Amino acid sequence: MTKKCFGHDVLRGGNILLEFRSLIQLADDLVEPAAGLPHLAAGFIDLQVNGFAGVDYNSPDTPHAEIGRSLRAQFATGTTRLLPTVITGSAPGMLGSLRNLYAAKRALAEGVAIEGFHVEGPHISPEEGPRGAHPRQHVRPPDVDEYRRWQEATDGLVKLVTIAPEWPEAPAYIEALVRDGVTVAIGHTAAQGSDIQAAVSAGATLSTHLGNGAHGVMPRHPNYLWEQLAEDRLNADFIVDGIHIGAAFLKVALRAKGIERSILVTDASSPAGATPGRYMLGDQAVDLTEDDRVVLAGHTRLAGSALKMHRGVENLMRIAGLTLAEALTMATRNPARVGRIAGRQRGLAAGDRADFVVFDFDAPAKSVTIRETWIGGECFFRG
Repeated sequence: MTKKCFGHDVLRGGNILLEFRSLIQLADDLVEPAAGLPHLAAGFIDLQVNGFAGVDYNSPDTPHAEIGRSLRAQFATGTTRLLPTVITGSAPGMLGSLRNLYAAKRALAEGVAIEGFHVEGPHISPEEGPRGAHPRQHVRPPDVDEYRRWQEATDGLVKLVTIAPEWPEAPAYIEALVRDGVTVAIGHTAAQGSDIQAAVSAGATLSTHLGNGAHGVMPRHPNYLWEQLAEDRLNADFIVDGIHIGAAFLKVALRAKGIERSILVTDASSPAGATPGRYMLGDQAVDLTEDDRVVLAGHTRLAGSALKMHRGVENLMRIAGLTLAEALTMATRNPARVGRIAGRQRGLAAGDRADFVVFDFDAPAKSVTIRETWIGGECFFRG
């Protein structure tokens, strides 16, 4: 049955009629102006989510019902597609977490939103600073056989892998993954410029949460942040929660990359969307503080974020001075392109998936209020 929706398409800049089933069949300009319509945008895509609403994606034992609850909580933020993210852990633990997430995708109605999986590590820098909150004892060199086991456990749905390119095995590893159609990102690295260039030449196309997972003190130049900012073949994603990176770095990084190569991610971990307190990230305890920081228990080291996608869109406008259209581009088209998410790269256009959000926008306050979230032509959230 064909459904209809009217609203103001922010990227097109006019009021439109959407007709859709699982795919958009028609996206047509309204002939006569209509007042009071809500805003429309393609649904948000989050390429890095470690957990949400108190639910940890890094445990092989997380119940499917809890994963479903966490997905519903994300639908309320405008997220329509995501890559649940498994970070550095033991080989059996990571494999078990991926297997459990894949089983949840198949079992849950909400699982339609799980587009694939992001594996962040374990092939990262063991150094303090670049390693971030990843447990050092599980850091290990790139291993194509281990990657193959991840793909076997998920029926080939590992879509994104973050690696530190300074490992000698990195170029060959990157080439192997890219041949499979996997997006490879540089992150949690202490690499030299030559390592970064070798990784990009091998097929790496993204910097994971650029500006984070880094030493507290490093040479003014050269360093691995400048090298990635200057490399035009690399896209970059950013955690725009007002905590992980400052306004000055964000503004400069967006100017270096351009909006066309920049992506909004949450890097949300289990406390996101929950109340302050103690939660788990794999085998590690983390705390959500009263000021919305997620830190390793008993430390100040950040361990993911509590960011929600629609708040990230707001923050891009408030902190970096972007327009609503620019912020939405970073939350929709750009992650679809870099994450190779089919049917999501043109926005609200005939033939693309009927993934969209209906929302109100308060321009003076730069505030976004989600009314409805549609995925594949079905309404999964109505506020």
